[in-house]
Amino acid sequence: MRELATSIVKFITMALGLESPQISESFQEGQYDIRMNCYPSCPEPEQVLGIVPHAGNSGITFLLDCGELPGLQFLKDDKWVFVEPIQGAIVTNIGQIIEIISNGIYKAPVHRAVVNKWKERLSIVTFCYPSASIDIGPAQKLIGEETHLYTVP
Repeated sequence: MRELATSIVKFITMALGLESPQISESFQEGQYDIRMNCYPSCPEPEQVLGIVPHAGNSGITFLLDCGELPGLQFLKDDKWVFVEPIQGAIVTNIGQIIEIISNGIYKAPVHRAVVNKWKERLSIVTFCYPSASIDIGPAQKLIGEETHLYTVP
């Protein structure tokens, strides 16, 4: 997961026109947290949420659905859209750290997890953070009149 996150961040920074490898290398040294989720079946799924709507605060988040039951939803055009699980695929989600570094060019999407009436759902999530030694803020190259979305205090 560490190498995958580092590679993805490297491609993101290349797409942003950032030449320094400092950001992607910081993910090689960063912290990685793994959470295993079990969402039990619920007779009234419309009454509960598995995880409330939020945007991830990590740099990158990886999600592996353990089964064929959808439960992850993203907010798109003010509607909740299911992410259909694909056997062996890992869903990759941009987090708020990348949104800040990219000065809002890449967005951390709002998402949630829902439960199913008949079946439990299992997932494994890996939260990928850069090294604590890197300052989080918009990349200097992305700060200007046309790209200015965040301000650095």
